[in-house]
Amino acid sequence: MRAPVWFFDLDNTLHNASAQVFAELSQAMTDYIVRHLQVEAAEASRLRGHYWRRYGATLLGLVKHHGVSAAHFLHETHALPGLESHVHSHAHDLAALRELPGRKFLLTNAPLAYALRVLRALKMDDCFEAVIAMEQMAMFGELRPKPDARMFRHLLARLRLRPSDCILVEDTLIHQKSARRVGMQTVWMQRWLRAAAKTQSPQTGRSLRSRPAYVDRRVSSLRQLLR
Repeated sequence: MRAPVWFFDLDNTLHNASAQVFAELSQAMTDYIVRHLQVEAAEASRLRGHYWRRYGATLLGLVKHHGVSAAHFLHETHALPGLESHVHSHAHDLAALRELPGRKFLLTNAPLAYALRVLRALKMDDCFEAVIAMEQMAMFGELRPKPDARMFRHLLARLRLRPSDCILVEDTLIHQKSARRVGMQTVWMQRWLRAAAKTQSPQTGRSLRSRPAYVDRRVSSLRQLLR
């Protein structure tokens, strides 16, 4: 059997972003929209959520409809002073990641600088062959982050990987649905979704007790991936 190739999401997959980081990111994005689009906070919050639901990333809507600079938005909203003090890992998570056989990549819609800061805080910065962040998900001059199926196909072709050998470990179902469309295997990480909402995913509204057809496995720890 071929060794698997793992693609790991970052926030709420490798660490508990719901505890504090997501709230800070949401506020930073809302504040950015208020400043640069000159709208009220309520409208900024509405736009942030609307573009996330429509495009999979708030940034894409801001670039498409408001001419916002992607690089500037990512830098401003992910600066997050004191981020490292809110990011924690556990020895058993780190051990499981190191024991896991096969190649490992980080695949995140966050910017590269933020992803590297989080990985260093988690002591996981040497666990991945490469970090594929928002800036690396560009095709034909446009950003195409998760859940864009074209990006998945392009990425796998660039890395010369067979989709059936690849496994996406994610907390966000829409990303897994897209990965399955291109032939990848999928694992739904529920660890911090369960902590944030006992039976409901805040991102999808789907019961965490059910498993969609496009999800191969549900796990609540990295250690379960070794089984």
